[in-house]
Amino acid sequence: MPEELGLFALDVLLRTPLQEPGPTLADFAAHRVGFFLPPDPESRWVGSDIRYAGKDAWIAVPAPHRATGPLRWLVPPDGSGTLFAPAAVELALQQATGILAALLEPAAPHDPGKLATVIGIETRRGRLDPHGTGAPDTGGRPE
Repeated sequence: MPEELGLFALDVLLRTPLQEPGPTLADFAAHRVGFFLPPDPESRWVGSDIRYAGKDAWIAVPAPHRATGPLRWLVPPDGSGTLFAPAAVELALQQATGILAALLEPAAPHDPGKLATVIGIETRRGRLDPHGTGAPDTGGRPE
């Protein structure tokens, strides 16, 4: 899927309680992200620029420990066989699509609470406003 959509969907999946993360591959040269799901020859995913590699499909992947280059693991396989549940990925894609749509809305008066609500962040204790100051958390990094 497109990189931006995939990165937002991965963020949603990684924040989901009880969801074991499955392998996720990024191709930064092609601006694509791929989630590894159990095989299902009956299913098809419908979406703009989303492909479902099914039966007889193949993909090239780097070694799990590779950390550089345009093709790399965002969540490397750990040998356990854990894959993302298709329903969880579908829900994360819906949420990621909503986040992207909100971010791409025509410019309106600045309202940090609106973005926090859209992406499900509680502004009093969440990442957006951890100190109750109204300032976004930069993780200790300069902006």
